[in-house]
Amino acid sequence: MQDQNIFAGAFVDRSGERRKDPEWLARAATSGECRFVPVWGDRCLAGGDPPHTILMSRRQVESFIDDEHLIFLGLYQDRPAFAFSIDRSRPAPFAELGEFHDLRLLGTILPPDEANLVAHARALVLWHASQLFCGVCGTAARPEAGGNARVCMNPDCCRVIFPRVDPAIIVQVSDGDRCLLGRQASWPQGLYSTIAGFAEPGESLEDAVRREVYEETNVHVGEVRYHSSQPWPFPSSLMIGFQAQAISSEIRLNDAELEDAQWFTRRDLRSGHPKLPSTVSIARRLVDHWIDLGD
Repeated sequence: MQDQNIFAGAFVDRSGERRKDPEWLARAATSGECRFVPVWGDRCLAGGDPPHTILMSRRQVESFIDDEHLIFLGLYQDRPAFAFSIDRSRPAPFAELGEFHDLRLLGTILPPDEANLVAHARALVLWHASQLFCGVCGTAARPEAGGNARVCMNPDCCRVIFPRVDPAIIVQVSDGDRCLLGRQASWPQGLYSTIAGFAEPGESLEDAVRREVYEETNVHVGEVRYHSSQPWPFPSSLMIGFQAQAISSEIRLNDAELEDAQWFTRRDLRSGHPKLPSTVSIARRLVDHWIDLGD
């Protein structure tokens, strides 16, 4: 079984102390060893066989970047790494090097360290695009701390805005030799997955697990055990994975979020019915872990 979830891993030294040093950032961004990660709209550049992330030099990206809007990701393979955004309305550049792909695809084909790097870049690029203005006074906000924050430009406000991460629980619920999975109507035919939902204000993660499972399936959960977590930049969630024991088994779709929910045995899941989530997701890792426990 894999050691960590896709997109996770401390492959980048985020060097938080350097974010507050504009002189160091300026030197780093113009140094010959610096590498840049382009994000075209919400897509990242990869090429080669086997595919790999295309990391670019300053010379290659000079006409696309504005130093004020560069996003310092940290040190990747001991080199400063910055992300920058390219408007999706422009034709995709760098066609001679590779193609811009959806991150869900890249997560399945890139080495773990590269998947982690581009997920980080994409998440921050999209966050900046959604935080152009201060949420308190409505004034424009500018990048700060190497693109890891934004600051309201109203001198009477000066609110500092940090990247938002939305905590969500995702849980594999078991009842002896059965696993509880559900499906939404919009999903591909035959696909079932684990129960998931966002934690609410004033709620612990364990309480969120019990509430979400009951709201969606009517099943009550007892013991809740942490498994692992996964950054999920679609656009800015942190999936916090659990395994839990059911203390009831009757299924009823209480809140109509799911089209269906059922109990499945390990034999069912090994047979290919139902279809399971992509291996890019923590949902699949949770289910696979439960299946392996039966061996």
